[in-house]
Amino acid sequence: MKITGIESFRVWNGSRNFLFVVVDTDEGISGVGEAGITSRELAVEGAVRHFDQVLKGQDPMRTEHLWQLMFRGGFFPAQRIVSAAISAIDIALWDIKGKALGVPVYDLFGGRVRDSVVCYPHNAGHSMDIEPLVESCLETKEEGWKFIRWGLPSDGDILEPRQSVLAAIAQAQAVREAVGDDIEMCFDVHTRLDLPDTLWLCKEFEPLHPFFVEDPLRAENQDSFKTLRPRTSVPLAAGEHFSSKWEFRQMIEEEWIDYARIDLCIVGGLTEARKIAGWCETHYIKLALHNPLGPVSSMACLHLNLATSNFGVQEQPAKPGTFLTDVCRGQPEWKDGSLLPPEGSGLGIEFDRELARSAPAQEREMPQLRRLDGSFTNW
Repeated sequence: MKITGIESFRVWNGSRNFLFVVVDTDEGISGVGEAGITSRELAVEGAVRHFDQVLKGQDPMRTEHLWQLMFRGGFFPAQRIVSAAISAIDIALWDIKGKALGVPVYDLFGGRVRDSVVCYPHNAGHSMDIEPLVESCLETKEEGWKFIRWGLPSDGDILEPRQSVLAAIAQAQAVREAVGDDIEMCFDVHTRLDLPDTLWLCKEFEPLHPFFVEDPLRAENQDSFKTLRPRTSVPLAAGEHFSSKWEFRQMIEEEWIDYARIDLCIVGGLTEARKIAGWCETHYIKLALHNPLGPVSSMACLHLNLATSNFGVQEQPAKPGTFLTDVCRGQPEWKDGSLLPPEGSGLGIEFDRELARSAPAQEREMPQLRRLDGSFTNW
């Protein structure tokens, strides 16, 4: 079997874009993957077009060899944009391999170690208000979710750290009182704070026993976690910005995080994520895969989590089957806050190219925030 072509699809779902990639073979077996790096899809597509020429004629079953070829073949090691393209292609290659062998992808990773994968939803955005957040958390609890999650609030497009931390503390206290102690609570700082404000927030969160505090600091300088980690007992989660095992190295080896936020659609796909997962296991770090994307990403995450012993929770912004149900058929089944193992071979997603072409992407930038003095700050 040989690769005959690679095609990308930027798809609009009514509120945001998704980037899917299909790999075709001369035996009629195709695989689908998904790329991350929201709002920079055009750049990722450029890398996909390059790999289309590099991989034509190659054996799609040689996933490790092709990963090395894509990552190292351009002399400069791949990072975020190129790694996102590699991720989508790699996921598609595993889809092809599963279909060719007639087994689900999780069987290629050693088979299931669990019968379901617990997930957390997204609650009420990043508003400063308390009541809408509490209502959202109670709604998801009533639906059967076992987790709640929201992020550091801002006042519209203004994020002043002291105001946001005070609002977040009040929100967390109200949410915990409303949902009780049986619901796990995840909170996403979204890299919006510096060390002093993050430490203040974490200390105030300690009595509320969150499942984790996510991305408490910026991702560029991992050494900052060296100062934060020993000064709070709150479990910490990070890694969604990283594009290879090498970027995870220090966080894992120094045990600065409790949950690895691996993004399959940025880090280099399933091939690279499996290596990081095994590394995490040796340090008792659990997976909390970053999954803010579309149905293909959700399904790829599900397969990895089903076959990985050191699993914590999977991000799942909304129940499967709530969008792109025509473009991506065969989305996973959700029950009582968890995803169930998919049936069939490969990933289990059937991707409709014609319908994908009928929903072309719209140019869209990420939101932007500023301080009260007008200076730019990261979203």
